[in-house]
Amino acid sequence: MSSLNRIARFLSPWIALGLAAALVAVYLRPSLLPAPHGQAPVPVPATPAAVPAQTAAPIAAAPLPTRPPAAASYADAVARGAPAVVNISSRRIVVERRVPQIFEWFNGLPPFQRREESSRGSGVILDADGRIATNFHVVKGMQEIVVQLADGRTAAAKLVGTDPDTDLAILKIDLKNLPVMALGRSDRLRVGDVVLAIGNNAGLGQTVTQGIVSATGREIGAALLEDFIQTDAAINPGNSGGALISASGELVGINTAIVGREQGLEGIGFAIPVNLVRGVAAEITSKGHVVRGWSGLIVTSLPPELVDDSGAPVHGVQIRGVFRGSPAIGTGLDGGDVITELDGTAVRNDAEFLAAIARKAPGSTVRLKVIRPGERRFDVNLPIVARPLER
Repeated sequence: MSSLNRIARFLSPWIALGLAAALVAVYLRPSLLPAPHGQAPVPVPATPAAVPAQTAAPIAAAPLPTRPPAAASYADAVARGAPAVVNISSRRIVVERRVPQIFEWFNGLPPFQRREESSRGSGVILDADGRIATNFHVVKGMQEIVVQLADGRTAAAKLVGTDPDTDLAILKIDLKNLPVMALGRSDRLRVGDVVLAIGNNAGLGQTVTQGIVSATGREIGAALLEDFIQTDAAINPGNSGGALISASGELVGINTAIVGREQGLEGIGFAIPVNLVRGVAAEITSKGHVVRGWSGLIVTSLPPELVDDSGAPVHGVQIRGVFRGSPAIGTGLDGGDVITELDGTAVRNDAEFLAAIARKAPGSTVRLKVIRPGERRFDVNLPIVARPLER
């Protein structure tokens, strides 16, 4: 009996170790257990590669994660164009009559007072010789004009010439190593193109705003000759004369006007197209002024309710007078005559008629269709001459 106990004590640890090993093996490989009665054992492949290729279902590749598009930046365009945009400060002394106070009658004080007027705007350097384009209304009547560059340099500016018909003026400064604006093509602009407005926004210093081209060929009554680019890039007081540049940093317009603020409207700004600026600047540089066509006629728009004998509305302009010595003298035109067509194109209002005449080359002739109220219709050949310079 004692020998059996010794054998049992000797075998017990090994039996326990064997049972433990069996449990581990069954846990890791359940297929080692016998299948239930009546059921064939299910083979377990050693690796997934053992599955026959013809029975494997195709697995679609997971799509690669897409990165969000990089945020658009116009820093390169600004770096290219902004150095050539300048701040313009101008001032003049105005002497005006004032109403004297009672005590001044007895003290003999002068009935005049001096007052300083100032204006702030922007401009664009067009060439290395220092010519700068800006708006006429920024420097109109000013006696002193100072230009400050983006790099901090300042210089007194000379007024080379103006063109009120387009609201443009050309200045000149004498500084070396000037940054020059690259000129683009405004005729290639499309509605929806991104543009940047750069200027002395509200006197804060150089500021950049971004928007798109909202429309082209706009007429708003701000000047005689208009072909404005409309944009929703913010244009504020002080931006006048500044640059409207493309997304590549080229000049496409000169910021000029905003409308609608009094009605609470935002995002309506206008710029003079660079193609027009280029021509005006070249003519002012070579001649000191822009040569415009002139007929000598003084006209006014017809009232919209005017109709002819048949009841049809009459569109055109009515002659109110003729300047002495002008080419209109001797053509048979007279006050009260109504001009309905110019070179085969219907005339709608006085601004349109005067702009069409201004665009004609001196020495040319235009053909007018005229109605003389109560009498007859006739045609007139009207000579065009260079408009006299304003004195």
